[in-house]
Amino acid sequence: MCGAAVVMAAGGLTAGTAEAGPSGADRTFQVAAPAWKACGTDKYPTLQCASVEVPLSHADPEGRTITLALSRVPHTAQRSQGPLLVNPGGPGGSGRNLAGFVASSLPKQVAAQYDIIGFDPRGVGASTPALDCAPRFFRTVRPDPVPVSAGAEQANLARVKSFAEACRTKYPDVLPYINTVSAAHDLDLIRRALDAERVNYLGYSYGTYLGAVYAKLYPDRVRRLVLDSVVDPTQVWYDSNLGQDHAFNDRHRAFMAWVARHDAHYRLGTDPEGIEERWYAMRAELAEKPADGKVGPAELEDTYIPGGYYNGYWPYLAEAFSAYVNDGDDGPLVEAYENFGASGDGDDNGYSVYTAVECRDATWPRDWEQWRKDNWAVYERAPFLTWNNAWYNAPCAFWPTDAVRTVDITNDELPPALLFQATHDAATPYRGGVTVHQLLAGSSLVVEQGGGNHGITLSGNACLDRHLAAYLTDGTVPRGAQGEADAVCEALPDPTPPASKAAPSTARGSTLHNLLGFRS
Repeated sequence: MCGAAVVMAAGGLTAGTAEAGPSGADRTFQVAAPAWKACGTDKYPTLQCASVEVPLSHADPEGRTITLALSRVPHTAQRSQGPLLVNPGGPGGSGRNLAGFVASSLPKQVAAQYDIIGFDPRGVGASTPALDCAPRFFRTVRPDPVPVSAGAEQANLARVKSFAEACRTKYPDVLPYINTVSAAHDLDLIRRALDAERVNYLGYSYGTYLGAVYAKLYPDRVRRLVLDSVVDPTQVWYDSNLGQDHAFNDRHRAFMAWVARHDAHYRLGTDPEGIEERWYAMRAELAEKPADGKVGPAELEDTYIPGGYYNGYWPYLAEAFSAYVNDGDDGPLVEAYENFGASGDGDDNGYSVYTAVECRDATWPRDWEQWRKDNWAVYERAPFLTWNNAWYNAPCAFWPTDAVRTVDITNDELPPALLFQATHDAATPYRGGVTVHQLLAGSSLVVEQGGGNHGITLSGNACLDRHLAAYLTDGTVPRGAQGEADAVCEALPDPTPPASKAAPSTARGSTLHNLLGFRS
C-alpha cells in the first residue's frame, strides 16, 4: 500500500476491476498453439521463437487482441517435466534471451527435462503493441535530480508530466491493461497454448511478484515456483521505492568501503567517509561542467546505480572515479556512462512499460507536496539514489489511469515454493524475501549471507545453484531451523581490482546481470 491517500486525476482513463479475478478469457478465449521457428544465436543456437494472441482485456475475450512474443529451448530428455517459464523482472524486461541463458546455465541433465520458455510480457519488446511513450526520454544532459532550487524542481516536474501526457496521448486504449494482473492472466493463456496442465516458473526481481500474483490467481496450475530476489508485495510500489533508497545508499557505501580497502590501486584514500565526500565533490563538479557535455549529476548517478545491483562492476566504476579525481581525466567516466548508464536499444520501451505497470498496479500520491516531503526526509539519510529514483517514478503522480486493487499474494494452496534472497540486496531488500516466505505456506527460503547482488542463482554461487537444481529435478526443498531461513549459503567474495586498467566496455559483468538490467 502507498504511504499517502490518493486523489484520482480528473478525466483519468479507467477500466473495470474484473481484471483482478479469474478471467473470462480463461474460459472462452481460443488460444492457438505457438508455431515455433528457429531463431538461434551464436550463444543460444537451439533457441526457437513464436507468438501467441491474447485479449487486451481479459474481461472482454471477444474484444481487441494483442500478441506476446515467446522463445523456447525445447527439452531433450525422454521424460519432460513440462514448461519452465522464466522472467527477468522490470517490469518492462524482455525475457526471450533469458530462456537461452537459463537453459545453458542449469546443469545439462536438469535443463534437458524442461521446455524453457522466455516471453516478452504485454507491451514489451517484440510483443505488440510495444510501448514507447517518449523516445530518447533519457537523453543527456538531464536536470540535476536534487531539487536544490525551484527552477530545478520545475524542470524535472515538467519533464515527468510530459512523459505521462505522452503515454496518455499515444496509448489511451492500452494503458488500462498494462498491469501485473493482466500479465498474470496472460501467463495462463501461455500455459494453455503450450497444452500444459501446470507450469513451472522462475522469476527474478519484479518477476517474483508476477509469479506470486499468478500463483494467487491460479494456484492449481503451478507445479514449481522459484522466486529469486523477492519483491515485498506489501509495499508495491511507492513505499518499496522509498525503501530502495535506503538500501542503495547502504550498497553505495559498501562500494566506498571496498574502494578504501584497495587504496593501493585506486589512490582515493583509506577512509570510506572521506572517499564518499570525494564522490559527492565529483558530482558537484559535474553539475557545473558535465563531462564531455553528456555526464552531469543525473548521468553520474545512472552510471553508479548498476554497482548497487552487481559488485562485478565495482572495479570499472572505481577506475573511472579514480581517473577523474586523481588525474583530471573524464574519459573513463564517460566510457563508464556509455557502458553502464546510458540509455540503449529497448530502454525507452522498458521504461514505458515499467511506468505503465507500476502506476496502474497500485495507488500513488497525487499531491506533489507528499512526494517532496517524503523524499527530502529520505534524502537526509540516504542521498545517493533518493531524488534520482523519485523522478524515475514521478510520472505516477500524474498518470492518466486509476489504480487496480493490489493483490494479496497470501497462499496456502501451492506446492512448496523455493525462494532465494541476498541479505544486502538493494533493489529488493531482504525483508521482501522473508515476507513472501511467510505469506506462501510451505515455501522454503534460501539466504545468501553477506550477499549484496540482485539476482543470485545461476550467477556463480554453487551452493545456491545446488538448491535450485535439486528443486527443479524432483521438487526437493531445504527444511531447517536456521532462524528465518531454511538454508544459508555464504556469499561469493567481492571482486579484486584488475592488475591493469581495463576499458569498462570489456567488463559487462555476468550475462545474467545484463539480462536482468537495472531498476528491476
